[in-house]
Amino acid sequence: MKRFFLLIAFFLVTVISFSQSLSQVTLSGATSLSSFSFLTDQQAIIRVTPDGRVLEWGVEMQQGRNGYYQGKLDPYMGRVDYYSQDADEAIRGKVKSVGACNITYFTSSMPDAQRGKVKTIGAVALDYYMDYDNESYKGKLKSAGHLSIAYYASYDNEYFRGKLKSISNTSLTYYSIFDDKLNKGKIKSIGTSLYSWYNEFDRKEYQGEMKSSATIQKINGVTYNIF
Repeated sequence: MKRFFLLIAFFLVTVISFSQSLSQVTLSGATSLSSFSFLTDQQAIIRVTPDGRVLEWGVEMQQGRNGYYQGKLDPYMGRVDYYSQDADEAIRGKVKSVGACNITYFTSSMPDAQRGKVKTIGAVALDYYMDYDNESYKGKLKSAGHLSIAYYASYDNEYFRGKLKSISNTSLTYYSIFDDKLNKGKIKSIGTSLYSWYNEFDRKEYQGEMKSSATIQKINGVTYNIF
């Protein structure tokens, strides 16, 4: 009987960890990190900026729907609650829950690098680089649950600085001016997936467009969206 209950507990923890997890990363213009997305157990997506602000929430719009474009969310039709005006000054008025998924924030007593930023989404704890960390990534998201997040530093190539460098064991690289003058700063690889772009030697109407790979790829459990 004890073993049975242990198995049930393990199953519940696994389900919670899976359903409230970092699910997507979005790179706008194939260059800049614009959001991290977390999937709740009610299939709602909560998007957070790199510096820990809730950007939007909703449910993923299905392809083929009128008005569809990559990354668009439909409104979430469930219950959404907000912190009252009696809450700590750093969190009052902010979204408190989306469906059954609670969102907490660092209060006004915390350091500047954390104050007012998302602390937990469901069971997933978020943490941030502090003010004493490198200029290019201080204040940005450092971890989401068990996933560590790294960025290129201020001493790296000028076209890499501040860009997303890795999520745990998945590394991201970018084109430098020496690789491709036209496409400098664009994504070059995510893990083992390579990205190539039409350059200045290609037909003018193709220049700067993606040449190979896919705009949406799931790598090591995280979906990367190249918008």
